[in-house]
Amino acid sequence: MARWQILLSEYDIAYVSQKSIKGSAIADFLATRTTEGYEPLKFDFPDEDLMYITEMESESSKEKSWKMCFNGASNALGHGIGAILVSPNGNHYPFTARLNFFCTNNIAEYEACIMGLRAAIERNIEILEVYGDSALVVYQIRGEWEVRDPKLIKYSDLVAELIKEFKEITFHYFPREENQLADALATLASMFKASKEAEIMPLKMSIYEVPAHCCSIEKEADGRPWFHDILEYIKNQSYPQQANENDKRTIRRMAAGFVLDGDILYKRGKDQVLLRCVDDVEARKILEDVHEGICGTHANGFSMARKIMRLGYY
Repeated sequence: MARWQILLSEYDIAYVSQKSIKGSAIADFLATRTTEGYEPLKFDFPDEDLMYITEMESESSKEKSWKMCFNGASNALGHGIGAILVSPNGNHYPFTARLNFFCTNNIAEYEACIMGLRAAIERNIEILEVYGDSALVVYQIRGEWEVRDPKLIKYSDLVAELIKEFKEITFHYFPREENQLADALATLASMFKASKEAEIMPLKMSIYEVPAHCCSIEKEADGRPWFHDILEYIKNQSYPQQANENDKRTIRRMAAGFVLDGDILYKRGKDQVLLRCVDDVEARKILEDVHEGICGTHANGFSMARKIMRLGYY
């Protein structure tokens, strides 16, 4: 590239970007190539005696299919396999196992696929869609790749026998990034050492929208606001009766970020904007107005807290 730049530097060359072809150019080209026997399309109903046209669904399309994802993991700690059955309603049924014998990564993938197929057969599933992130296993089962490894021939034959138990079954390959749950189950089984079969209760996955500390705020049991100790220190330089030296030092450090104006306490924000400190009653009223008012946002707790702080409350 540097040599070509040196050779072309003696010429005055102007580089411009290629303009995109507009849709009108294609339309003009088609207009100039019209055929003699051209007839315009007729959008009228072809037969007035017909009430409607419908497409009959096949018997296999009426039955809802299940999905199965499998994956195998081999690392320094051991070998594990995982499979998930997904019902038409979206329910997940995970399966995992640890392999206490030497095997390769491809053998672990076959073991995971066989475990998932056997679990589907036990549930009398007739239509199944199988997904895996091992291109070798998927394409060998589909018959597109030849099985050359002697260790995999018996696995391939066993899968062929299990496929006969289904009315309709398809195998699909998809990237590892989309097979995270099966990959996590296989990795868990490979790292979890167990001398015998262990039964673990099904994992329940919850989703938390806000941090845990947002739900741990104590209520004002004594009728005093949460900033009472800070207010007393700034106003009267006094501490609570049960406060020790560590508590007094903490109150002095926290009081440096507050400002007292008459009887109203303000919190100094990061941008030096004063935020009015409110008690439990005022805070509840503000939350109801912001969340359920005329222009209420109905947002989650974190977004509401940020909006209330932008309004000047703390």
